[in-house]
Amino acid sequence: MSFDAQSSSFHEQGYAVFDRVLRGPLLDLLQDQCAAFVAREDARMDVAGTDRLGLSHRGARYFANECQREQPALRTMLFAPVMADICRATLGADAYFFMDQYVVKGPEQGMAFSWHQDSGYVAGNGGPADHPPYLTCWCTLDDATVKNGTVRVVPGSHRRGLIAHERQEATADLGVAVPEDGQAIEVAAGSIVAFSSLLLHATGTNLSDHPRRVYLAQYTPRPLLNADGHLRRNAIAFLRNGEQVTFG
Repeated sequence: MSFDAQSSSFHEQGYAVFDRVLRGPLLDLLQDQCAAFVAREDARMDVAGTDRLGLSHRGARYFANECQREQPALRTMLFAPVMADICRATLGADAYFFMDQYVVKGPEQGMAFSWHQDSGYVAGNGGPADHPPYLTCWCTLDDATVKNGTVRVVPGSHRRGLIAHERQEATADLGVAVPEDGQAIEVAAGSIVAFSSLLLHATGTNLSDHPRRVYLAQYTPRPLLNADGHLRRNAIAFLRNGEQVTFG
């Protein structure tokens, strides 16, 4: 598969769509592991005596991160050849695994997620504001549609640089005001929407009768360090000078 067109789209528009590139065992793996991490978030809320923990809201939406640390089998996908190809087409010759996360919206009540830049969450949660833009791979475990709250983007908005985000008390979202509706991206299960961490994007409410499941895989062009020089999240070398150096 040639990724030339997707590479051009990523650099010009801030995002690219890789249609149905996760097939068979890789997609099965992501789907099979999802429920356990939703249950993990419910258990954490039970212990805390709350129905909201961070960005997760019981039954409505879940953000379960650092999953590969608990389930190493996920590294089969994170360091698969197809992910190396996507990193080459977007980040370039060097890539480091940064973070993974399941994002699940419950049926009929799955909450929207505010307009934001992923880099806004780094800066808004104590990280450096001057970090290099990184890559988010939004991997669909189900068909993503307008009805079930697929991602919307503002093409070309990655060129605006980092925008100041404000915390929304009711949801814990970090968000920015975006006057336009953006462009909805509808894709089949097993597709990847790859976008810059500076791209403005949001997701809608899940009005369908099934959960909408997504797995995020993020990669940086170099290790991301906090202001004190300590590593932020992960920095597992994946590509060096275009060559894959870590395998799942």
